[in-house]
Amino acid sequence: MTDEKKPADWKTYDEFAAGIATNRLPFSDKLVGTVQTIQLANRSIVLSFDGLHSARVSDSAHATAGEWCEVIEVAPFTYFVDITFQQRPLHSMTAVVNTDTRRALVIECEVLSAQVAGAEPRVEQTFLVGRLEGGALGGEEPHESRDLIGLRTWQTYSPNHTYEHTYLSSQRYCWQCLVGVQRGHGDVDMATYYKFAQDQYLFTFREFLIPVASVFFFNFASGRSTGKFLGLTGTGEISNSPAGAFMQKASQTFYPSDSLPI
Repeated sequence: MTDEKKPADWKTYDEFAAGIATNRLPFSDKLVGTVQTIQLANRSIVLSFDGLHSARVSDSAHATAGEWCEVIEVAPFTYFVDITFQQRPLHSMTAVVNTDTRRALVIECEVLSAQVAGAEPRVEQTFLVGRLEGGALGGEEPHESRDLIGLRTWQTYSPNHTYEHTYLSSQRYCWQCLVGVQRGHGDVDMATYYKFAQDQYLFTFREFLIPVASVFFFNFASGRSTGKFLGLTGTGEISNSPAGAFMQKASQTFYPSDSLPI
């Protein structure tokens, strides 16, 4: 999207993201010293956690390397693992894993060139369902879900960041800023929803007006949202930024069976 097509005073990624991790859950060291192998349909990813922010990543689809990572315990036995790559700076990988049920969901993000993206959002996302090796599976398999359609939530990331979300359909959601530098701004962007477990969902969105996308874990039992943004700043630099919010359900729309959103 060129600058002349953006609304007046539209904020860049770095302008709205400053401070948006204020209400985020703390880092966890519970996986430090462990090795977790995620088995996907046609690929395996071995994560060796050396420190609070370092992991060796052995991926059958890519070369082995030591990378930056962060781990947050977002529910009992459930970890939000975010990884960036030194040799592939336009890519990131987020894995949500449960060390008890052995369930896993991997979300890969890639910032595309404007030419490749065309009319689509600049950040592309791929979703891969898998399992952790080393134990029997429990719970339900992560899967795309329509559970959030019609729900409206308030997301308070900091005293200066409150956003309202409305989950419109299986492909789109609407947002508006209630408190913060984007106050009065809003849009409809592409979205994807996965159910991970009871009251636990993965919500991602891909913006049209600026090159940024997000990955969030919603824990409705605790009222916490934990996530990150990957995108380009106003100066064109790649940035992988943390975010987290206190989350509150505001309302729910119920549709007649003959008029359901897609």
